[in-house]
Amino acid sequence: MIEKNIEQNPTELLKKIENLHPSDVALSLKKINKKNSDDFIFVLKNLPDEILGDVILELPEKLREFAYNELSIEKLTDAVDELESDDQTDILQEIEEVNEDKAKEIFDGLEEEDKEEISWLKRYEDEEAGAYMQTELFSANLDETISDSIERLRIAKEEDEIENIHQVFIVDKNKNLVASILLEDLIIFDYKITYKQLLKENDPNRFKPYKVNDDEDIKDVAKQFEKYNLSVVAVVGYQNLLIGRITSDDILDVIEDKATEQMYQLAGVDDDFEHDNLLTTAKKRAIWLFLNLGTAILASIVIGFFDQTIEAYVALAILMPIVASMGGNAGTQTLAVMVRQMALGEIDFENSKDAIKKEIFISLFNGILFALLIGIIAYFWFNTALLGLVIGMSMIINLFSAGFFGALIPLLLKRYNIDPAVGSTVLLTTVTDIVGFFSFLMLAKLILL
Repeated sequence: MIEKNIEQNPTELLKKIENLHPSDVALSLKKINKKNSDDFIFVLKNLPDEILGDVILELPEKLREFAYNELSIEKLTDAVDELESDDQTDILQEIEEVNEDKAKEIFDGLEEEDKEEISWLKRYEDEEAGAYMQTELFSANLDETISDSIERLRIAKEEDEIENIHQVFIVDKNKNLVASILLEDLIIFDYKITYKQLLKENDPNRFKPYKVNDDEDIKDVAKQFEKYNLSVVAVVGYQNLLIGRITSDDILDVIEDKATEQMYQLAGVDDDFEHDNLLTTAKKRAIWLFLNLGTAILASIVIGFFDQTIEAYVALAILMPIVASMGGNAGTQTLAVMVRQMALGEIDFENSKDAIKKEIFISLFNGILFALLIGIIAYFWFNTALLGLVIGMSMIINLFSAGFFGALIPLLLKRYNIDPAVGSTVLLTTVTDIVGFFSFLMLAKLILL
């Protein structure tokens, strides 16, 4: 945790830099940049090479681009050299988008081994597991003794060649993945025996490795991390060849990005709005507001059909927003639950009956509960028992439709390969508004008039 008295002071920040985590340094840099961009660059230029890359990767996109433009090729090369292969690839690809020539010079300044690994990782598409893996890992051959492998790990740690090691991956002579053993389990065995002997003496399922293919969708990989509470998973290529590993810190970023994307989409906001200028952001939001305007006009048309009914009972105009608002909120609750369960892969169109039934039951229960409540309130408010009956019946109908369509709409969109988080809110709002107004005013016309 960074002290408040130094978090916006460039000189004091640099004095304490050895005791700070890169995330804390990045947070302080964001505050420094708001006060003075020159101080921001001053701190970056004076950060130790071993943490500079990690700090840059923790900054927002705009500040990262600013840093890439302002820092020298030599400084960036030294920073990239200190990173692990997956982060090296990420930062170089970002620099390419800002200045392709600068990225090439940085790449040329790296060691041959690093360049080979980066070139290998750049082959993968953004959504493939291989794009998120790092090639640095601790592996041992079946015929190697535990003591020999531990000595190799000790040397690698002393030379800062590897970090965040929690297990050893066991491979055969062809580099095919055979097993994975946690270090906390490894230390209890006889160091003189080979890994082949160790595996032979134990249950074969005890050290069964968690692994994913390099071309597997990263979202499916994230689900495995969540399901099995993993900290790391091996990445294999053709014929089970061990080629890398994915760690939990990268998966947390994937999960956070996906959750943020869904939240923005449900609100009708583009997930890049933070990086767009004011006019671009306004245009993107205007599209969704235009769609909402269309649905609002439809709801107003429905109200217009019952203008004489409203004139006869002015109380209807006062109570109408209650019905629509309750339906909209109930529908949003259902929608949020369904979209989240679909994102986790817990339900789809084929096995959705139980989920729909559950949401309908909840909606009916709440519909009846709040129908009684608002019915009594309307009766005492306007001294008309039939008015309480009308709004109570309408409340039940609208909350039922909110639950039913709140569950069905995202499933239908998914069935036709449309992201449920994108269009569900607008469609559901249209349904609950129209059903709410129509049921309330139609019942009023039939019962009160």
